[in-house]
Amino acid sequence: MSEHDLALVAHLMRRAGFGASRAELDLLAAKGYEAVVDDLLHPERFPPVDEDILLRYWDGESINIAAGSWIYRMINTKRPLEEKIALFWHHVFATANSKCEHVPAMVQQIDTFRRVGLSDMRTILLELSKDPAMIFWLDNNENRKGEPNENYGRELMELFSMGIGNYTEEDIKMAARAFTGWTFTQPIPLYPHGHYPAQFVYRADDHDDSVKTFLGHTGRFNGEDIIDIIVQQPACARFISRHLYNFFVADEPQVPSWSIVPPQDPQAIETLMNAFIESDGDIRTVLGVLFNSDFFKAARFKKVKSPVELVVGTIKLVGTNDFPDRDLLDLENATTLMGQTLFNPPTVEGWHTGKEWIDGGTLTERINFAVNQLSDLSKPGVRQILDRIGSNGVSMSPEELVDQALDLVGALDVTDETRAALLDVAASDGAGSSDAEAERESRATRLGQILQLIVASREFQFA
Repeated sequence: MSEHDLALVAHLMRRAGFGASRAELDLLAAKGYEAVVDDLLHPERFPPVDEDILLRYWDGESINIAAGSWIYRMINTKRPLEEKIALFWHHVFATANSKCEHVPAMVQQIDTFRRVGLSDMRTILLELSKDPAMIFWLDNNENRKGEPNENYGRELMELFSMGIGNYTEEDIKMAARAFTGWTFTQPIPLYPHGHYPAQFVYRADDHDDSVKTFLGHTGRFNGEDIIDIIVQQPACARFISRHLYNFFVADEPQVPSWSIVPPQDPQAIETLMNAFIESDGDIRTVLGVLFNSDFFKAARFKKVKSPVELVVGTIKLVGTNDFPDRDLLDLENATTLMGQTLFNPPTVEGWHTGKEWIDGGTLTERINFAVNQLSDLSKPGVRQILDRIGSNGVSMSPEELVDQALDLVGALDVTDETRAALLDVAASDGAGSSDAEAERESRATRLGQILQLIVASREFQFA
């Protein structure tokens, strides 16, 4: 196994998951890159997170508990891409509890993204259109025959499938009429029994069955027909491909500018589009092409970590939270302070990503969080790093010590400036105490300082 292979697998796990410990990377790299990709794309090969533990210790109805439970899944799942694709669709199909105020519906939506997130685009959009949280979020429960509400029809095309400039106002009206009658059962009131789920229901008597013309097609269209037409549009292939590139490969400009700002790598987008079209919009197939592509492999540290990626990746590094303790709420609060609240994207556009994750306040929160996590040398993941270097650290040069630390943090690349700062600390790790135990503790403390400087570095902010 070469250092290149391990660094490439580390890159893959940061993007297709939330990172991996060095011990996990050793096992994965031994399997081979393409085999790891294949396993990631087939999460059903691996056991799911134990639902009984979550229900036993985290059975509650607050949105904070739901977010904490999701973070627990991200940390402990054996199916990392399943959780990562759910986060992807949560961003693209942004739905917020701030309006829905119904936790079971919000949780149900993320469960749906886990279940169908790697399937074909038709299935994904159909499930989305039947999702009670989405129906309420974009008012399709108020979309009735003779009184169409255009909110969902508009966003289905503008933000969920094709992007601005690929449809007309008349197409929006026709889509709205096609989705009349798509609503949900009103759940039992919260008090005194607690939350009950809502279920999709189609009311034929409230559906506009008249002839409609949509994107050049004419017929007595229902919602399914609208989705069938959308997913056949080249604009859909292009829009979803750019979203996948932006989320998994490298930061793009914000979505509202896509109609006038070309992608930074048009050839990569064309490659993904071709895979989308040839597979009838199968996301698993498109991601297989993406993860095995040269443009993905070359895009190491080209994306600013989202707050969720930073928090979950840091926790996986330090090896804690393998049990649903109450401090998961602290992790949920940490992502909020950094600008990303799960289940509450700020608008229907989702979050602004890339460099917009970072400002003076959020950068301080990000660095402090990572440094505080690495400051406890007794944490399992930190202890494993210290043990891995172990007695070898005594005979290592400062350069070797820094290289080893960077490697164990996740094959991290740093600039000469960052490296020089790390070398200054490594070079100050002077021996000389006659007390062997005291000397070991001193070296461990110094290595801990190096690890804290690494996670405080600019480079650690990138995936």
